[in-house]
Amino acid sequence: MTMPRRRPGRPRRDDQRQTRELVLAVATRLFAERGFDGVGLREVAAAADVDVATVAHHTGTKAQLYDACFARVYDAEREVLERAARRAREAAGGSAAEALAGLHHLADVFVDFLEDRPETTRLWLRRWLEPGRHGGFDQRYAVPLYRLAEELLDTASAAGRLTEPAAHVVVRSLVWAVHGHVVALADVAPDQLAGRRAEFRAFVHRWLDALYGTRDVPPPG
Repeated sequence: MTMPRRRPGRPRRDDQRQTRELVLAVATRLFAERGFDGVGLREVAAAADVDVATVAHHTGTKAQLYDACFARVYDAEREVLERAARRAREAAGGSAAEALAGLHHLADVFVDFLEDRPETTRLWLRRWLEPGRHGGFDQRYAVPLYRLAEELLDTASAAGRLTEPAAHVVVRSLVWAVHGHVVALADVAPDQLAGRRAEFRAFVHRWLDALYGTRDVPPPG
């Protein structure tokens, strides 16, 4: 069977995907630093070393590019959190201590994700500074992840593994605490980063223990 020949100068599909990812990565960094109004398509093109037509081809208008940046970080976050949530859901079927160990693991995964990708925090903080704009982003790119954790708490509570009457408050409180932690790390000296990160994880574990009254929890290992 003869394969159709690619027209001269036409980029391969792999090249197309790589270019789109490059544009989105650059745009995410710029929007995180300056917000929606502080970034233009020409700046994104220059930083990605492509022309404006290429940016428009891959992402459309600036508003569509902004949306795509949130979709990109959401997809990455959802992948790691869904995996951790499955593990926590399995742990919830055991003892109260095992259920809490699963929550510890889920919280650690969330902290790890944002520490490794601080642009995610900065991107969301820029959006939250303008609550009247881009409101649909929260429903598409934040609420589904909130619900993932809320449903886990509700399930564990219904099974008698813990008592939690307001899961949405717990989840949002932890989310904001972690975002604040990530912002604070920007001013921490490199030789102190590991210690600050460990301190924060220990705090989150103590906080969960205090909420749900379980001690001597085995490591999630």
